[in-house]
Amino acid sequence: MALLALATAGGCSVTAVHVDHGLRDGSAAEAALVAAAAQRFGAAFRSERICVGAGPNQEARARAARYAVLGPDALTGHTADDQAETMLLNLLRGAALNGLGGMRPHRHPLLDLRRSQTHELCRVLAIRTVDDPTNRSPVHLRNRVRAELLPLMDELARRDLVPLLVRQAEVWRDDADLLDHLAAALDPTDAKALAAAPLALARRAVRAWLSTEHPPDLATIERVLAVARGERAACETNDGRRISRHHQQLSLDAASPR
Repeated sequence: MALLALATAGGCSVTAVHVDHGLRDGSAAEAALVAAAAQRFGAAFRSERICVGAGPNQEARARAARYAVLGPDALTGHTADDQAETMLLNLLRGAALNGLGGMRPHRHPLLDLRRSQTHELCRVLAIRTVDDPTNRSPVHLRNRVRAELLPLMDELARRDLVPLLVRQAEVWRDDADLLDHLAAALDPTDAKALAAAPLALARRAVRAWLSTEHPPDLATIERVLAVARGERAACETNDGRRISRHHQQLSLDAASPR
């Protein structure tokens, strides 16, 4: 809601999109609240419904489905607090430098604002909002990072760590961008060049080569580099594809049927 108010005030052509995941009672009725806010601020409105079935990784699957219907140009209202949480979540999940860089500002224009500032903006403008109860559920790791881990870290450091974490994410993002730029000049199918390259660049070149919807895990990348060095003749990726080496060239074959 804060993003809606700020985007329209900034003269943008805005469409507010409500996505109903169908995961809790009453979620469909919240579309009317978003539609009313869009009308108040002179924005267009669109409502979408997606189906996210029960099962593992429900939060991740809901996020993927949401972004699919939002489209590639959609902006979100994530704040600096969300950025700090994302960085810590990625650290807990073993993410590399790119993951520790957090979200990129081009899709998240409010990353310089604190969550409390967006709340205050909505209060001052008398904007009705919805408090999603799932944001307090300890089932989701992000909620525990928000409610438990970050407050404990603040207490131990005796300071508000969100600005520090956000600044560190920016530094790591710049470092990751530089390494990606350098790795782009490396041909991942050239086994000899890959084996001779600095390990950080070789890993990134392989990761970019093998990435589909999700990047390969580190174990897969290490197996591919072992093939490039001639330590093994072939290997499988974590998604079932096969890497083989012939005459100093690496080839990637589709996953074999199970």
